[in-house]
Amino acid sequence: MPPKPDIRAVIMAGGSGTRFWPLSRRRRAKQFLPIVSDRTMFEETVRRILPLVPVGRIYTVANAAQTRTIRRLLPGLPAAQYIVEPEARNTAPSLILATARIYLDNPKAVVAVLASDHLITAGRVFLRKLAAAAEAAAAEDALITFGIPPSFPSTGYGYIRYRKSAVRTFRGETFREVEAFVEKPSSKKAAAFLRAGGYAWNSGMFLWRADVFAGKLERFAPDFFEAWTRVLAALRSKSRARIAAAFSSIPAISIDYALMEKARGVLAAEGDFGWSDVGAWSSLAGIWPRDPAGNSFKGASVVIDSRNNLAHNPGRLTALVGVDDLVIVNTPDALLVCRRDQDQSVKRILELLAERGDSEFL
Repeated sequence: MPPKPDIRAVIMAGGSGTRFWPLSRRRRAKQFLPIVSDRTMFEETVRRILPLVPVGRIYTVANAAQTRTIRRLLPGLPAAQYIVEPEARNTAPSLILATARIYLDNPKAVVAVLASDHLITAGRVFLRKLAAAAEAAAAEDALITFGIPPSFPSTGYGYIRYRKSAVRTFRGETFREVEAFVEKPSSKKAAAFLRAGGYAWNSGMFLWRADVFAGKLERFAPDFFEAWTRVLAALRSKSRARIAAAFSSIPAISIDYALMEKARGVLAAEGDFGWSDVGAWSSLAGIWPRDPAGNSFKGASVVIDSRNNLAHNPGRLTALVGVDDLVIVNTPDALLVCRRDQDQSVKRILELLAERGDSEFL
């Protein structure tokens, strides 16, 4: 029986959650809000993994202000495990920094990259599959990911195409070789993916052994491997200035573009554990309780001849008369009303507010 892997969870907590405006703001982003339960989404993420990954093996990645919030929510971590991004530069720089820090502690450690703002309803299934993926990452010269079985032809997610016949098994879980990462498709292509089979949504969750990650960078992303060596040297020096300079030299792109799309030796397991990225207000219609007409509310409500609406108005009464398919979000200083099928455009409001200089609403 193989030795139990040394699993280090890296929780990416630096997002801004712009599509959850006006509840989500610069000072309190989506992951720090109680959107799907009475706990923040960050707290839900931590609680979910604790049976497998103890607090002493959890690392967080966020900016300085967000890290102060994390310290309140997750006190007691060693200071080195609160990884502070010197600046916002996407996930490739952040994960190079986090993996390098873990590499210096144990090159054979398995790094499990998890988002802080995803919903997973089947927690036990997720833990079982996460343990199997960690074993695969420990044993193989491979990068591991989860592919979410597509339930509809989404144009909002990237896709993974995998080989149906190339199968490996760890802890009874099946892993397939990834052929390609596919950009967000048109609706026609998305429908074709579902008909063809062999495609899954890209969950954005990854596992790799720290030394394997370095080796994949060296072979498939040499420019980023040079950045990796600079980051390692800076971390060894313990100079904040050198760490910040090394970090800022890394191109500000996602780890998908930097490495995952280029690398060979990527394995995907089926992520059939009730996953949602909770990417916009309308996604909560399938999470919050609904009345017989399909309306979902946070707060008291009176409804007359209205269907498929979602309202966040806690502590107040929302009265709807003769309206359908709306998102309504009320906060002390802002009110959002939009069609449910337009909620992906909420982030455009922030762009307009920034252009006008209305920073108090951002």
